[in-house]
Amino acid sequence: MSGHNKWSQIQHKKGITDQKRGQLFSKLSKRITLAAKKDIDPKTNTALANAIENAKTMNMPNENIERAIKKVSDKNQVQLEELSIEALGPGGIALKIKAITDNRNRTMAEIKKILSEHASKLVQPGSLAWMFGNPPTLNDTSVQEQVGKLFEALDDQDEVEDVTSNLE
Repeated sequence: MSGHNKWSQIQHKKGITDQKRGQLFSKLSKRITLAAKKDIDPKTNTALANAIENAKTMNMPNENIERAIKKVSDKNQVQLEELSIEALGPGGIALKIKAITDNRNRTMAEIKKILSEHASKLVQPGSLAWMFGNPPTLNDTSVQEQVGKLFEALDDQDEVEDVTSNLE
């Protein structure tokens, strides 16, 4: 029985690892496609060259990189756009969220849902810029847990590329 249990544990851990790797490759692919909109030649497009280099350091296969670049030239593909979102989180922390999406409305709805589930809310773009000069400290452990869960939920969302806060 223990052999079966051990195999189940290994299989479960591998499944989680594969899922996280797939999410990472998806985010890297979107970054490459967005950078390739300007120019598909990495020699003249530094943003594309950086995105490709980042993908290679994460061991992304070359065929995935090539497929991401080809998406730009395929007119049947839905075009990606970058969103910049600002939010006020638990304990009064300021958040800047960057997302790459093919459907602005769906992504905004998903991010709003995540924020509302974690005691956070959207704010007008540019309204939190002043909060990034005087970083707050979170002394309450329940607020720290809420913030941790919020960052984890945002990280698990496929379209979210980067989350920046004013925490120390």
